[in-house]
Amino acid sequence: MQRFTQLRVWARSHAFTLTIYKETEAFPRKEVFGVTSQLRRAAISVPCNIAEGSKRRHRCDYARFLNMAEASLAEVEALLMICSDLGYLVPVRTKQLLDEADAIARMASVLRQTVESTERRAPRSIASTPP
Repeated sequence: MQRFTQLRVWARSHAFTLTIYKETEAFPRKEVFGVTSQLRRAAISVPCNIAEGSKRRHRCDYARFLNMAEASLAEVEALLMICSDLGYLVPVRTKQLLDEADAIARMASVLRQTVESTERRAPRSIASTPP
């Protein structure tokens, strides 16, 4: 199994998380425990789920963690739209961030589908063969 730091989707989601942290520094102080915290937690869960899933023993578990990363990206997208509507992000920057989230989500989806198809094709072990 490939080390998670060698996965392009992990590297890109890691960089995206750092970008989200920088973007939210300019958000109003009143949001530090609100949308700022929520957006940061959703963003940071993406590379963390990819990393954690890659170390799971079974590929179906890895696929589940990749799906959680996809779900977190959807949460990030929703929060970015809310932040834009609240005036915390300018529309052009919102679009750039949404486009990046979408690109990462597509990468995670492809990886998940690959992991799932590998799971289905994997030969059954002797231990799981019925007597």
